[in-house]
Amino acid sequence: MSPPESVHNFSSTGTWDSDNAPESLLNQCFLYIVRNLSTVCSLNQRTNRYELHSGLALPRELCEKFFQFYYQNVGLVDDKFVNIFRNPNVTNLKRVRLRNSKISDEGLEMLLKHNLIELDLEECRNVTDKSLSVLNQYGQNLMYLTIGIGAKLLPNGSVNSDDLTCEPILKTPNLKRLCIRNFMSVGIQKNPMYFSASFQSLSSLTHLDLSGCIEIENFTFLTLLTNVTYLVLHNVAKIQDGLPSILQLTNLRHLDISQSSEKLRTFRNENYTLAEIVINLPNLVSLDISGTNLAGTGVAETKNECGMVSDIPGLNSRVFNPLQFLGLYGTQHGACRRHDIPAREISGDANEKQILNAATAYIDRSEVLQRVLNDLYHLFRYDHCAQISKALNVVLKAMDRHISEKHIQISGSATLFYIVKNKDIPPFPAKIKRTIISTLLNGMNAHRDDDTMMRNGCLTLCQFKIPHDVLFEYERLVLMLLHIVSNMEQEGFVQRIGIYLLNSLACQVDNYQKQLLGDLCAIEKMLKLICDRINRKVCDDVLEVA
Repeated sequence: MSPPESVHNFSSTGTWDSDNAPESLLNQCFLYIVRNLSTVCSLNQRTNRYELHSGLALPRELCEKFFQFYYQNVGLVDDKFVNIFRNPNVTNLKRVRLRNSKISDEGLEMLLKHNLIELDLEECRNVTDKSLSVLNQYGQNLMYLTIGIGAKLLPNGSVNSDDLTCEPILKTPNLKRLCIRNFMSVGIQKNPMYFSASFQSLSSLTHLDLSGCIEIENFTFLTLLTNVTYLVLHNVAKIQDGLPSILQLTNLRHLDISQSSEKLRTFRNENYTLAEIVINLPNLVSLDISGTNLAGTGVAETKNECGMVSDIPGLNSRVFNPLQFLGLYGTQHGACRRHDIPAREISGDANEKQILNAATAYIDRSEVLQRVLNDLYHLFRYDHCAQISKALNVVLKAMDRHISEKHIQISGSATLFYIVKNKDIPPFPAKIKRTIISTLLNGMNAHRDDDTMMRNGCLTLCQFKIPHDVLFEYERLVLMLLHIVSNMEQEGFVQRIGIYLLNSLACQVDNYQKQLLGDLCAIEKMLKLICDRINRKVCDDVLEVA
């Protein structure tokens, strides 16, 4: 299940490339269902879990769209919700995305019994290695697996290095793409054969991402993966020691050995090392050396046979066969700012295109993405950004994916403010407005006690037509604003702007919304504010508006 694309394209003609029509009837039906689950299921009072109505059977297409819409629009995927899919005879799932979910081992077992093709366990902190045996039992069809930070699916104990015939850790023979991010294991520290045991049965693997698995002591397991064409070793230590094994993977088309840690960024004989990589991997079309010294100082040491040189000495052999992509973000000696770079697309911080390439390439790396979003923010504030649509897309996607990362939410919301207040672009279609507003509210709700996040969110919301543009999120926005005016710093800017927005929401609506304001105790909270100001003998705009 791929993450939703948050926005549509902004064309050179000055109009948004999507139609401005309402959501399809099918999408509107699913949106209604996920916000009113009683239409298809009931809540078992004894177990406090949802159960599909008796007599209902949902085919795969409907099940996956139901799951996707709930994930995107409600967000809290937990055992209570996934119990709807407990019976594979009346529900059918093949692709499941559980990023940032609260699902436990029990809930995951319900889903694994569907014999999934794709599973994403990024930030699933309640999943433990108790689920591994269930994954192996039902994982014969699994082709795509992501085990991200937080999920403790893999065992943390050591593997017997003397028994090379030991059972493989992952028994998923059809797996093609495997991502294991930021995995720290006692087993890796004690046993250099840990990954060999993990991968010995994965002969079909073509894509492997081990980002952040810094404790790899022995890279010989890579030689077992002869079909791998895509290898990511971002923030992995001792890569130089592992090069003899890496360079045996002659089918590689993408290699990422980038670093964001100061301790890991320096390679010995950097120009020779980079040259050795590109010469021994002739099929390479994409290479990421961001954060390292592999680009050298920019001084060419040799010329190729035609007398041509590259400003990155180690890539001299690729002058007439440039890479499709080269990652240079944060490289030493400002490599991304050099003139003659043998690559068609570059990630870096030299210009708008490089920054947007970096944001797209590193969308899953919170520590790098935070710096990239800061670069993008400065581009909007102090310079000019021509690719508004692409910038908006990556900002929204970054905020959606990293909801718990406060600095990404702050940088993203600040950039959204400058995008939304831009008067030189055509008005946003309604669907894009809703996406921006919902993303902002998600970030504000996750970091509701941070003054900067609340300020950024409120300032951005002020750029919309209130209340018209926010009626679809009326209740959630009112709750957020009531929190701001009641709990944020008294006489502070955030409280003042919060009560201004709340006043706009209260004065220009009627019927259902006014009743909702009363039900949410808005009157009581305003009276409390007024009493507080009177007792302290303070007369300000908060008192006036309240």
